[in-house]
Amino acid sequence: MFITFEGPDGSGKSTIIKKVYEKLINDGFDIVLTREPGGTPIAEKIRDIILDNSNVALDARTEALLYAASRRQHLVEKIRPALKEGKIVLCDRFLDSSLAYQGGGRNLGVQNVLNINLFATENTYPDLTLFFDIDPELGLKRVSQDKKRVADRLDNENENFHEKVYSTFKEIVNSNSQRIITIDASKSIEEVTECAYKTIKEKLNGLH
Repeated sequence: MFITFEGPDGSGKSTIIKKVYEKLINDGFDIVLTREPGGTPIAEKIRDIILDNSNVALDARTEALLYAASRRQHLVEKIRPALKEGKIVLCDRFLDSSLAYQGGGRNLGVQNVLNINLFATENTYPDLTLFFDIDPELGLKRVSQDKKRVADRLDNENENFHEKVYSTFKEIVNSNSQRIITIDASKSIEEVTECAYKTIKEKLNGLH
């Protein structure tokens, strides 16, 4: 089963995915934890280019294509082999992030970004996606208060960009209700972790 964690910056999903991973490992599940962009050595190099604050000249379409390229490498090198072995893959961000950030935030159009990603992934969608819903203002406040976090090129975008990302995420969630489950990310890390864990456990138990 291929499960993705999505949400705007500051939603806490990167912290929660690690906690959920640990809980599922303790339950005896065979799980691979990974992230995007990145997840494999080649894909991580592409990540470095995308998020590097010095790359201010990076064109929006180039950015979208780099995400798709990184995703392709990640899929063929790590995600697909793990799924073939019968493992559960938990991935921090996937296709929906590109649709929201580049399709919405960069005004490239969701359909345009979807098209290049369906080419890159050969029409691969997650089996389940958890959307960590948080108001962009609150999310960005969390990011700025996180002393351990180094702001990357996308964190540093203006509020208008993050508002567009959020509203596009909401549209994606509404049109993919059979795949995406919304989690209220404004609650405490413990509450959100428990909610995400229970949601995944229900889905996994439904498979047996």
